[in-house]
Amino acid sequence: MATLLIRNIGLLVQAEKRPRPVVSGAEMAKLPVLPHAFLLAENDRIAAFGPMERCPERADTVLDATGRMVFPSWCDSHTHLVFAAPRDEEFVDRIRGLSYEEIARRGGGILNSARRLRQMSEDALLEGAWQRLCEVIAQGTGAIEIKSGYGLSVESELKMLRVIRRLKAISPIPIKATFLGAHAVPEEYRSRRHDYIDLIIHQMLPRVAEERLAEYCDVFCDRGFFTPQETERILQAAWQYGLKPKIHANELANSGGVQVGVANGALSVDHLECVGAEEIALLRDSPTLPVLLPVCAFFLGIPYAPARQMLDAGLPVVLASDYNPGSAPSGRMAFVVSLACIQMKMLPEEAINAATLNGARAIELEADYGSIAVGKKANLFITRPMTSLAQIPYFFGTDPIETVILNGRVWKQP
Repeated sequence: MATLLIRNIGLLVQAEKRPRPVVSGAEMAKLPVLPHAFLLAENDRIAAFGPMERCPERADTVLDATGRMVFPSWCDSHTHLVFAAPRDEEFVDRIRGLSYEEIARRGGGILNSARRLRQMSEDALLEGAWQRLCEVIAQGTGAIEIKSGYGLSVESELKMLRVIRRLKAISPIPIKATFLGAHAVPEEYRSRRHDYIDLIIHQMLPRVAEERLAEYCDVFCDRGFFTPQETERILQAAWQYGLKPKIHANELANSGGVQVGVANGALSVDHLECVGAEEIALLRDSPTLPVLLPVCAFFLGIPYAPARQMLDAGLPVVLASDYNPGSAPSGRMAFVVSLACIQMKMLPEEAINAATLNGARAIELEADYGSIAVGKKANLFITRPMTSLAQIPYFFGTDPIETVILNGRVWKQP
């Protein structure tokens, strides 16, 4: 049995004696912490933690965390990590005054990524995705979701999902796969969008299910993309194939995405930059999780989701990166936490809860990830020297992580 002992921990963060599945509303301002602590991992699981006076004497590997904090790894529940190339030329177009929607209407945006992806081999896509996965692991992510959605054809969507499956096989962290064939209507179907929806339902979904390539089905339900009626049709078909809904909703307009997501039993509705009291009340009375993506709002210069109103209404807010080449080209979850505090007025404790335990719940991994509890996976990170939790969001330009631990072992970037 391999053992790892972390001694002299300044503050052990998200340390639970009785693990919770999710945390909501006012409870999100409370973060269980233990000062002057130790943590013991046996093989890939947390075996014990407690005050230093009860610290074991020996282990195969011993780390000293004097003046440092130990966190559970971030759980990033919304990413587009598999893509062919960055879209920095569109970044410049936005600086010149074009909106995200204008760029999309000109064949940019998602359609631009789709054209490039169709031309790239599966092996090349895997190489790029692997590099990005290692990048976010080094930044503290210990569980992740990855979507398709840049294929927009039967073979290219399947190609993306096969890349995600290959990533799962080599990844040191768990990956959940989401089928997002309804990310945009491809150029060749612009005048016959109903045919494309039929293609998703009658050809893509059966193949995805047959090859067991995804756990979830996503739809971009928003102005200029898919209507609530179209979204519902796709989600109901996905349920028939055992794929749970996780949808993009209300990024560009109050689109009805929250309503259709809740009505169809979505695990989460993601983005929510454009929501009001009706949507917040609807979420409060449902198990559907609100996933907020502040890097997208930051990068596109659009309003941030009303996190404060959601928290005050008692919702279990989740934070994720939305790492993608067009609207959020960063998977650094510490920066997500910073934006949540600076721009969305979340307390550091609320943002950390949203990026760890609630993030794990949004990909149904809360039994093993998202907090420090005996029996959970030993996916952790040790910070640089810090004196308060607030220094994670406060030093927004500094990498807070000194050591990454995955499956009970110190992780070294390949």
